[in-house]
Amino acid sequence: MRTNIVMDDELVAEAFRLTGARTKKELVDLALRDLVARKKRKEILALEGKVEWEGDLDAWRASRLGTG
Repeated sequence: MRTNIVMDDELVAEAFRLTGARTKKELVDLALRDLVARKKRKEILALEGKVEWEGDLDAWRASRLGTG
């Protein structure tokens, strides 16, 4: 998607310095991917204590390792 936006020059310069991005497109892509990943992690963490699992964790691990 093509779009034009006005960005804070100092913030953009700092973001370039911190990320090593080479282009504004790369910088915006990195920022958006980071934002989406953080929001997804937050959603997953919000599930803590709301999901019940009845199973044998040791047996599950053993089956995944091929030892069970």
